[in-house]
Amino acid sequence: MGILDKFSLKGRIALVSGGAGPLFGSSISEALAEAGATLISASRSLERNEAFAEGLRHQGYEAHALQLDITSTESIAQVQARVLERFGRLDVLVNSAVVARGGGFEEQTPDYWDFSAQGNMVGLFSMCKAFVPGMVAQGRGSIINISSIYGVVANDPSLYEGTGMKQPPDYTFVKAGMINFTRYLANYYGKSGVRANCLCPGGYYNDQPEPFLANYTKRCPIGRMLDNEDIKGAAVFLASDASAYITGATLMVDGGWTAL
Repeated sequence: MGILDKFSLKGRIALVSGGAGPLFGSSISEALAEAGATLISASRSLERNEAFAEGLRHQGYEAHALQLDITSTESIAQVQARVLERFGRLDVLVNSAVVARGGGFEEQTPDYWDFSAQGNMVGLFSMCKAFVPGMVAQGRGSIINISSIYGVVANDPSLYEGTGMKQPPDYTFVKAGMINFTRYLANYYGKSGVRANCLCPGGYYNDQPEPFLANYTKRCPIGRMLDNEDIKGAAVFLASDASAYITGATLMVDGGWTAL
């Protein structure tokens, strides 16, 4: 097998939670489908998922859509049942779905943190709980958790000057915990053939206010925000046999942000 062949996901079944999302989810879903995987996009809006999957199929890729509420263990169980019924297994699990309402430290409340924990912590745990046993049984699987630069370093308040924007504190809490949970999975299931790694993207361009864009690009060594194409290669790498000896890793896709 040549080195480029190891990046192929042909014959693999891949599920991306939040897979039709406008930010990381859709980019990762596209990448896995382009690399040959049978792609299952699962998120709250079935209509959006169906339209997204149809667009991929129109390009010649194999893509399917499921509805998933990451805050509901019942919804997660239904997705698991449908995946196993239709495809018989899962080879790649990408946990990209996120629950977010925004607001800074002054605005957020304990009730909001309960809500955030149910989706971002319990949801992540429940997705892994649903699919890891099957991966162990088949002796192969790749879990990719989508963390953030703010799971590794503190947020920089100066970025938000003149914008009215604030970094939600629950986001940094959840993304940091995700990294160590990934290490737990990697250590516990590595000998069973299941790998777990984290992708930590930098800031994603999403029509932010001009002062924020200026502050961000000035600080970032590469001099711009992340776009759709930047995360694709990293996702395929961690999903494929090209990274067969990599587990428990935190891969920064941040334009050098955390190198400063």
